[in-house]
Amino acid sequence: MANEEKRNHQRHGNPSNRPNFVFILADDLGYADLHCYGGRAPCSPNLDKLASQGLRFTNGYANSSVCSPSRMAIATGRYQHRIRGGFDEPIASASPALGLPPEHPTMASLLRDAGYATALVGKWHLGSLPWYGPLKSGYQEFFGHRTGAVDFFSHQGLHGHDLWEGDQEVVKEGYLTDLLTDRAVEFVRRQSAKQPFLLSLHYNAPHWPWETREDREESKRIGRRLAHLDGGSVRTYLEMIRLMDEGIGRVLAALDEIGARDDTLVVFTSDNGGERFSDGYPLMGKKMDLLEGGIRVPYIVRWPAKGLPAGTTDDRLAIGMDWTPTFLAAAGVSPHPAYPLDGIDLFGERVERNLYWRMVHRNQKAVRSGVWKYLSIDGAEFLFDLSRDERERANLRYREPEKFEELRRAYFEWDASMPPRPEDAAVALEYTPATMARSDG
Repeated sequence: MANEEKRNHQRHGNPSNRPNFVFILADDLGYADLHCYGGRAPCSPNLDKLASQGLRFTNGYANSSVCSPSRMAIATGRYQHRIRGGFDEPIASASPALGLPPEHPTMASLLRDAGYATALVGKWHLGSLPWYGPLKSGYQEFFGHRTGAVDFFSHQGLHGHDLWEGDQEVVKEGYLTDLLTDRAVEFVRRQSAKQPFLLSLHYNAPHWPWETREDREESKRIGRRLAHLDGGSVRTYLEMIRLMDEGIGRVLAALDEIGARDDTLVVFTSDNGGERFSDGYPLMGKKMDLLEGGIRVPYIVRWPAKGLPAGTTDDRLAIGMDWTPTFLAAAGVSPHPAYPLDGIDLFGERVERNLYWRMVHRNQKAVRSGVWKYLSIDGAEFLFDLSRDERERANLRYREPEKFEELRRAYFEWDASMPPRPEDAAVALEYTPATMARSDG
């Protein structure tokens, strides 16, 4: 940004008193991978610093334990089951039935219509062209990939080359985490105080394939076998996180450069729990599970102008669909009356509520209510007191039968209020017990 524009930002701040938003989403990052969430390796210095400058939620959740449904809820502020595409776990094929409908209001479209500049940099995974896309759902700019996974060097996705500038396929050289960071920094530097902005920065890291900047040859070896079942390690995984963290540091520095730090609400989270090499301790479960390790995710929030106390934690229940109502409230924008929100403003009055999950995979069901959690997996039912048993190993179903029935009844009442599961709702698993050793301990 030119020095004159930079000085203008610093002198005037945001003249409308509407904050900017930077929403950073990691892909398959576990709850305890970051050092500030108890991670055993110092792989996240910039995110740790961000947490020390703002607020860290300890009961933050994803709406699903897999990508597309979780992203659907974040985008709309509603339970993903209200949209047909929100049932598939995840969206794995191109179909006019599977995606985020362009007519459905989104965080991006509502802010765009209120005068915000909007950009998505990174992963979309909410439906394929010609029916769906970021530019059809409120983003004025898009650079990234459309499907669920892409190689970090060749940018080959599950169905061919998958790197896009708007609706045009593009070929670029470089490690994808760096390309996404470069574009995000460039977008921030183009902004001025004349117009507030929303930047959605959706990294594909640390999702497979397991590749760092030094793994170009490994990229060539695996080719189109992106699930990378014969590669990866904890060391590689942590380095992928570190490279993402490095990029986030550059984006935060760009906000400082243009004088937009105080007026920008920054959020960092993950779309679901971690995968093979992730660290979720003390939580049990991974991606595709409704155990805590599959749905509890890091939430780091910084907004200096709001006066959030630095270096603090918040134990309220929060979930991905809360970010749309939170951003809209901060911007003074009303939701669309025909599409009432299920999420809440996290900076509004504190409310007691239940959170609900349901999945096609293993017929999973869950409710979180205060410290209590009801869980059903393949018909087996459990009750846990998470204040004493975060690992979900002590089933209190028979010791607390009244609480068990209360939560079970609440689940089925909520389930009846949602659209029914389509018969053709699909689950796509990249590995099975035959290809990945598993533990039943």
